[in-house]
Amino acid sequence: MKSWFRSLSLPLLAMVTMSTSSYAAEAPASMSITPTNLESIVLGGGCFWCLEAVYEEVRGVDSAVSGYAGGTIDFPTYKQVTGGRSGHAEVVKIHFDPAVVPLATLLDVYFTIHDPTTLNRQGNDVGPQYRSVAFYGTDAEKQAIEAAIARSAASGDWPGSIVTQVLPLPVFYPAEDYHQEYFELNGEQPYCSLVIAPKVAKFKKRFAGLLK
Repeated sequence: MKSWFRSLSLPLLAMVTMSTSSYAAEAPASMSITPTNLESIVLGGGCFWCLEAVYEEVRGVDSAVSGYAGGTIDFPTYKQVTGGRSGHAEVVKIHFDPAVVPLATLLDVYFTIHDPTTLNRQGNDVGPQYRSVAFYGTDAEKQAIEAAIARSAASGDWPGSIVTQVLPLPVFYPAEDYHQEYFELNGEQPYCSLVIAPKVAKFKKRFAGLLK
């Protein structure tokens, strides 16, 4: 089940964008070129529009790209992912400069702006595509994620047990163009104002020192 607020936000923009771009021609992010000083982490915590909107505000983050990871088919489409047929989660790949913002801090933000205690859902967005999942590429990243989980559990921010999956990094597939920078370009949409904006506001209040 997908939030009806979110479903209202998509149709027109999707029709316009998909007529001018070819998603299938996009390469996995693992093939893209990034500055050598940057590192990356792939995180899923509900709708990727929410995570992307927050991390775009973080000082030291070069980019936050909405996409899909953790499924069983190549080059999944939004329809396949939201239908729960591909096994992918909606995720964001965050490219960041660790000299400016360490991974531990990005993970603390992550465990603050989404609810890591709800299985396969965030609010009204329900399904495995909205699961809480953090992907690691190295042992050090795995340890950082596990340490962040321990900090979140000890903080008392969330009443339940944390159910975030900690998994090896699979292929990351960038989402269709119309999903990128969605909050910035469509802030007037109901889903943006009712769901995304409060998460951004929570981040700004809790982590004011991280703002660009």
